[in-house]
Amino acid sequence: MRVLYSILVFTYSFIIKIAGIFNHKARLWSDGRKNIIHRIKKDFASISEKTIWIHSASLGEFEQGRPIIEALKTSYPNTKIVLTFFSPSGYEIRKDYPLVDFVYYLPSDSPKNAKAFVSAINPSIAIFIKYEFWYNYMHELNQQNIPLIYISAIFRPKQLFFKPCGKWFLNHLKKVNHFFVQNKESYRLLKAKKIHQVTISGDTRFDRVASILKQAQKNEIVEAFKGTSTIFLAGSSWPKDEEIIKQLSLQYPDLKIIIAPHLIDAHHIHQIQALFPKAVTYTKTNTEEALKAPVLIINNMGMLSSLYQYADYALIGGGFGAGIHNTLEAATYGMPIFIGPNYHKFQEAKDLIDRDVISVFNHAEELKEAFDRLLNNKEHYQQIVKASQEYVQEKSGATTQIMERISEIIN
Repeated sequence: MRVLYSILVFTYSFIIKIAGIFNHKARLWSDGRKNIIHRIKKDFASISEKTIWIHSASLGEFEQGRPIIEALKTSYPNTKIVLTFFSPSGYEIRKDYPLVDFVYYLPSDSPKNAKAFVSAINPSIAIFIKYEFWYNYMHELNQQNIPLIYISAIFRPKQLFFKPCGKWFLNHLKKVNHFFVQNKESYRLLKAKKIHQVTISGDTRFDRVASILKQAQKNEIVEAFKGTSTIFLAGSSWPKDEEIIKQLSLQYPDLKIIIAPHLIDAHHIHQIQALFPKAVTYTKTNTEEALKAPVLIINNMGMLSSLYQYADYALIGGGFGAGIHNTLEAATYGMPIFIGPNYHKFQEAKDLIDRDVISVFNHAEELKEAFDRLLNNKEHYQQIVKASQEYVQEKSGATTQIMERISEIIN
């Protein structure tokens, strides 16, 4: 089975390399891994300190792991921290992250790469975030007696591990030192497969968004744009989301809208500008122009988490695609949130729906109806604000619990 799996990994890497001829993201994925093992060996040739390896798929998983990274840096200032990413959308944005010592693309998961990478960095512990399962790396860590833990993990019954054909994959989970999972369902699924090294700790993103609230920076342009107006913010939006927001803007011409799209390439920004001809883009405006504009398009990365402080309502994108993006950054500031129908893989979304913080819409008319109800009931609006903030506060604390276990392993 390992041979078949490795062949599939090789085939995937080859396809991505070919796709890179036509696709910028695929080219970044492939080019970022050129000679990577050689570069890593060179970087670690003279390293004598202990190392900790943290791996995340992309930017969202990095944000989940960020509280752990910050805690590790404080607790182990003399330990080298190695951060790896699978996706360019994580690596390209966080390759200069100052709280780690090395940032790499994860070398393709072949037996040879896994052995070379793990041997080169020789970590005291490996920390994988959420559900990054790379079986050759998992096998190699086990072979070299290096502890592996998962944080903010989440499991569902339909995953391969829990099917009759998934025994080989399940056996790798049994060799993991500890799982810190988000919910009871994940706990029960693992326990039913006789995996007992599991703790319900919740999601470390709650600790991350709680810290965002304390560290949020003011922004003159966005403050000028807001003025005394009501702000509807679309975070990590996609074209389908933006088309629906357009319909809402026609119903409420005085509503000011901030659009922070998931993709900020020129083509997508032009698409948004075509929908909103009077919009201004963040990097090409000033406070005077922003004050008069009805729509502000955020055409750079890294700002979204601090923008929610200016919002009265938030729409989180992705609900008409692979799945919604981060709702917690909006929730921590306390506001009603709107999402599309593809949210079922996200525990926090289901929790916030139960608390009436999130409204789900399938089309423009449903969004308008949900928005109308809130505009016409200020008391209900304030109840949602309170419920939203309380939810984040109640769920915080996973980082402390996880760090206690990491300390036991490292010390």
